[in-house]
Amino acid sequence: MTVAWKQQAERGSPVAIRLMAWGAQALGRSLARALLYPICLYYLCGSRQANRALRRYYEHLQGHAPSWLVLFRHYRSFAATILDRVYCLRGRFDLFNIRMYGLDVLDGVLTQGRGCLLVGSHLGSFEVVRAVGLSREQIAVKVLMDEQNAPLFRALIQELNPAVAETVIQVGGVDTMLQVQECLARGGVVGIMGDRLLAEDQSVRCEFLGEGAAFPTGSVRLAHAVRAPVVLFFGLYRGGNRYDIHLELLSESVQLSADHRQDDVRRWTQRYAERLAHYSREAPDNWFNFYDFWQASS
Repeated sequence: MTVAWKQQAERGSPVAIRLMAWGAQALGRSLARALLYPICLYYLCGSRQANRALRRYYEHLQGHAPSWLVLFRHYRSFAATILDRVYCLRGRFDLFNIRMYGLDVLDGVLTQGRGCLLVGSHLGSFEVVRAVGLSREQIAVKVLMDEQNAPLFRALIQELNPAVAETVIQVGGVDTMLQVQECLARGGVVGIMGDRLLAEDQSVRCEFLGEGAAFPTGSVRLAHAVRAPVVLFFGLYRGGNRYDIHLELLSESVQLSADHRQDDVRRWTQRYAERLAHYSREAPDNWFNFYDFWQASS
């Protein structure tokens, strides 16, 4: 069984990854950003499936189809965050103007000494989450990742910062749960994406931008299993070198009752979907799921 986003092959090659990493560092951010325009034009003209998916997204979001200019700007935002990923992985957060909202929420959770799950999405940049760790000394940040479906991104991490690569926890590994629990026991943060399916039997349908869509339930079930607080994370790209990080408490303790487990899972997941919809409206061009999000798994 596959799901929609897994049917899209990861674009690029190891050579391209190294070339991008070299270009970002050798040319500097300003010149490298100028080179994004022809790349965006190429994908705008050649990515029919992604264009269809984006049109449907904007129809849900705004009630009408987007213009070609809107689509081009959307690709430009995506390309800019991909480029900035190079600098984030290098630890060059000094290049960015990052505004943080809700750090008091995170501080309040971490002072309990239990650590927390940080649930993000493919809205904006998840890589800037490490700026949160830098803003609070000695906070260990690890990220759950399905590496088998993102080998090029894994290669990019390894190429740019092997130390960061060591903070990645493979989803579905034999010791995944142990690694998560060890990080939380040290008062650390474990990041996980909450908007892409890994398997249909791990999903629940929630209302999202006016229509039902399948959402993974892994983060909710994990939070219940490890008894960890859940903080939502949205790293919105605001153009230029500006990012806004929003942190919100989803729950101090996710409880799933034995008698109504599925209903409880749906209720918690719906809350996440509502906040994702909110920030999608705040930053429409930050939506980086380039497939039909409302399409049923097949």
